[in-house]
Amino acid sequence: MKPETAAIHISNQVTDLHQPVIQPITLSTTYLHSETSLVYSRFANPNRTSLEKVMAALEHGKEAAAFSSGNTAGMAVFQCLDQGSHIIAPLDMYHGLKKQLIEVFQDKLSVTFVDMTQPEQVRAAIKAETRVIWVESPSNPLIQIANIPLIAQIGRHAQVKVICDNTFATPILQNPLDLGADLVMHSATKYIGGHSDVLAGILVTKETDEFWQRIKTVQSIGGAIPSAFDCYLLCRSIKTLSYRMKGHCANAQIIAEYLSQHPFVEKVIYPGLPTDPGHKLAGELMRGFGGMITFLVKGGANESDGFVQSLRYFSNATSLGGVESLIERRALVEGPESISPENLIRMSVGLEHVEDLLEDLKSGLEKLHR
Repeated sequence: MKPETAAIHISNQVTDLHQPVIQPITLSTTYLHSETSLVYSRFANPNRTSLEKVMAALEHGKEAAAFSSGNTAGMAVFQCLDQGSHIIAPLDMYHGLKKQLIEVFQDKLSVTFVDMTQPEQVRAAIKAETRVIWVESPSNPLIQIANIPLIAQIGRHAQVKVICDNTFATPILQNPLDLGADLVMHSATKYIGGHSDVLAGILVTKETDEFWQRIKTVQSIGGAIPSAFDCYLLCRSIKTLSYRMKGHCANAQIIAEYLSQHPFVEKVIYPGLPTDPGHKLAGELMRGFGGMITFLVKGGANESDGFVQSLRYFSNATSLGGVESLIERRALVEGPESISPENLIRMSVGLEHVEDLLEDLKSGLEKLHR
């Protein structure tokens, strides 16, 4: 099946005597002892099983494991590592997972942060105790593109797991397992959910090896799993994922080109622009350039905040990947430890009509220097 077809049909597991076209929500937390594999909802639930099956199919993996958030999915990986393990992670990395490595696992794991756009830095950082190379591509918030195949080759040579956060790309635009990664992570809260109303995370594996069994144990025994209703909503949203991503990409390309020519914009970071450092590599690895744009306006924190707050259709809010456009000054959200420039704006381009979005940005930028 092509992705558009798989997204619609794989999650429709019939579990009702009435044979509904759409799988119903199974809210029961426990099941009658019988020959069925279902025992208790922490171990398995029909809706979660459907979600995991469709995500494994879309990412071309063997199995998937759903969690209650993207952060929890990432934490499951870190929990499965032995005491004293070393991780190589990106300098430009989602700050929630970076804070986990620095503040939660500091007594268990060591970490070296490198520029993932420079594979030789990855190779140089490998130690005898290195167990994971964590890749995020495109990265958050600088939308950097990593050479996943080359990094995967480095990982294989060193017998180190390569795990890729594919949240910004989604399986519609990029399949890291096909590029050599061992596991893929998604914050399903973002594009997978697509409507800013579900919190969830997903891991997908290439092989059901011993490390994957550890992850499944953390999922079932730890119990940080999404509810049946959340899984139902995610399966519903995945049905439109392919077409939503086409709209996000199309709108983002037009807006990035507009911003790149605007006199009040200092810099635009978007791999769809030919001038972007990641443009060529993104064109080779991805099937579209995504819906995320990062740009720097001319001015400081006050001017940037004023611009963001003046917009009508871009909601000043954290998160991304919803049908509505979101925007924020990243350093304000990341806090005192942020390394983002104070005038750096992260934009999640939604599915509104692009002419309305352009008019909104034009008005806001004019007010910025009025």
